[in-house]
Amino acid sequence: MATYQREVWVDAPFEDVWRFYSTLDGLEALTPGWMNLRVEGIRGPEGESDPDVLGNRTEIRLSLRPFDVGPRQRWVSKIVRREEEDGAAMFRDVMEGGPFPEWEHTHQFYAGDGKTLVRDVVNYRFPALGEPGSPLAKVGFEPMFRYRHRKTKKLLER
Repeated sequence: MATYQREVWVDAPFEDVWRFYSTLDGLEALTPGWMNLRVEGIRGPEGESDPDVLGNRTEIRLSLRPFDVGPRQRWVSKIVRREEEDGAAMFRDVMEGGPFPEWEHTHQFYAGDGKTLVRDVVNYRFPALGEPGSPLAKVGFEPMFRYRHRKTKKLLER
C-alpha cells in the first residue's frame, strides 16, 4: 500500500477540534461540494441510528459523485479504532466495498500551546488505474485534503 500524509496547525483548542471531527456534521462540512457527498445512513456501535459521536465500530454508508460525472460511488466507512488521552486523540476508518481495494484513513490530533495539530494519514491501494503512489493520488488527494484543512481552520479558528 501507498501512503499519503498531510497536516495543519489549527488555532483552536484541542477539545473543540476533536469534538468537531467526531460528528457527522464535521464529516459533511469538511467534504468539498464538488464531491457531491450523500450520507445514506449511519449505524452506531450499539446498532443505533444517527449517533451523536462517531465512535469505535460506527458504520457510515456514503456515496459520492465527483463533479457530477459517472455513477455514484458507494461504500461503507467503518471506524475501527478510536482513542483519546491527555491532549492526543485519533480515530481510524477503513473503506469497505468502495472504489479503492484498500483504504485506511487515520485522523490524528495533538494539543500544543492552545492550538491543535491535525494530521491525516491515508494508506491506500488504487484500483487498476495505477500503481500505489501514482501521481494520480497527488492530483486527487491533495486538493481534497487541502480543502479539508482550510475549512477546518475557517470553521474553528478564533
